[in-house]
Amino acid sequence: MTEDPFVAHRSLLFTVAYEMLGSAADAEDVLQESWLRWAGVDRAQVRDARAYLVRTVTRQALNRLRTMSRSREDYVGEWLPEPLLTSPDVAEDVELAESVSIAMLTVLETLGPTERAVFVLREVFEMPYGEIAEAVGKTPAAVRQVGRRAREHVAARSPRVRVSRAEQEAVVERFLAALRTGRLQELLDVMAPDVVMIADGGGLAAAAAEPVHGAGLVAKLLARPDRSVSVVWLNGAPAGRVEIDGRVAAVSLVVENGKVARIHAVANPLKLTRLDETTELSR
Repeated sequence: MTEDPFVAHRSLLFTVAYEMLGSAADAEDVLQESWLRWAGVDRAQVRDARAYLVRTVTRQALNRLRTMSRSREDYVGEWLPEPLLTSPDVAEDVELAESVSIAMLTVLETLGPTERAVFVLREVFEMPYGEIAEAVGKTPAAVRQVGRRAREHVAARSPRVRVSRAEQEAVVERFLAALRTGRLQELLDVMAPDVVMIADGGGLAAAAAEPVHGAGLVAKLLARPDRSVSVVWLNGAPAGRVEIDGRVAAVSLVVENGKVARIHAVANPLKLTRLDETTELSR
């Protein structure tokens, strides 16, 4: 018996939805809605099931993005994407790992819904402009223009330097070791002077309400020894799982020039439900 195309492509479809939404819970809802539509389709009329399903998921994700943008305006404090526990294998596909990183998803949040959809489908999944145009309801020429603007926007806000996997792992391990001891000087040594820390508590966990700038301020906030710290793979990169008094936080890092340049710390418990089970991502 042939496997249903939706099942065969499920990890790809989830990845598309997650990259567009930054939320695993919302991505799962989009997949459920898309499955219901797929179940009612005359398969004989579908020439390319993969392309058809990606278009369906894209349309459902766009609908959800437009409604979510209003709710995120009311979010308490800084909003960060939902971190996912992934296998180290995701890092083997450098472009996929970069596209699902917390840093990139945070940048994608600054795009409009259509710009985000076009960027994800073209730059990450390499879909033809004609197919993207069908998915987002625009002409191929308009999609090319939207894609160019989105690329320029993302390039201006992305990490300046792409580091090797070995350097990323080494710096992350140094930072987490310093976090484990809570020693101020060790933390200062591993962070860039202009490091920025963004924390997401969602009003449900303690977190700075605004980004914290500068190694001195960040180190003072982090310098406490009473916590458990372990290395995990989140969104295709080495990261940290931190526990303080039974409360969990996921810590993702941007590394530049051998130092930690940006810290993304997610403490909102509603966003930490995926830290105990590996999520399959693919493109």
